[in-house]
Amino acid sequence: MWESEGLQTFGIVLIVCASLKLLHLLGLISFSEDSVEDELELSAVRHRPEALEQLEAQTRFSRKELQILYRGFKNECPSGVVNEDTFKEIYAQFFPQGDASTYAHFLFNAFDTDHNDSVSFEDFVMGLSILLRGTVQEKLNWAFNLYDINKDGYITKEEMFDIIKSIYDMMGKCTYPTLKEETPRQHVEIFFQKMDKNRDGVVTIDEFIDCCQNDENIMRSMQLFENVI
Repeated sequence: MWESEGLQTFGIVLIVCASLKLLHLLGLISFSEDSVEDELELSAVRHRPEALEQLEAQTRFSRKELQILYRGFKNECPSGVVNEDTFKEIYAQFFPQGDASTYAHFLFNAFDTDHNDSVSFEDFVMGLSILLRGTVQEKLNWAFNLYDINKDGYITKEEMFDIIKSIYDMMGKCTYPTLKEETPRQHVEIFFQKMDKNRDGVVTIDEFIDCCQNDENIMRSMQLFENVI
């Protein structure tokens, strides 16, 4: 599937979506039908999340969904926050055939919006809301932020290569046909040229969104975010 330009470009976000479902299987998100508390239980956590009403207003999750999400989050992260090592451990378990550490690093930084080296429940649920319930524009903005590693408002060819290479490294032996060492670089060269319409050596948010919105594969792939929870 990685031979498809559209899926390759948006592959990072698709893997995020798939990984969210996998986080459920690994226990980070619980979708139990058991009854949940009327309010978030805050007494045992070091980081106290915002009021339920505020999170409900800021996300596209209902009160019930937020309660269930928090229960699962709290069970796996009693301190109320997730660090980068936890992200790496989760991805290492699910992708044992490859090296997921670099990808997990990039994903962690995308969720750590306040750059304090930890992902709180608020960080997690805000990102989840965009990926699963956001508009196309919001999802593409999130994807752009993931590719924009140094957060300067532009995607360089090297940043795109770093992200794509981390995907290939994570997939390891699962790619078919088996990739040659130069394949990620070749794919990035082709697609970066497609995105960088004015040939100035960087991809802006407008170029990124325009290219993605005009790619049928990418638009079709957006549907994979629907109804995960």
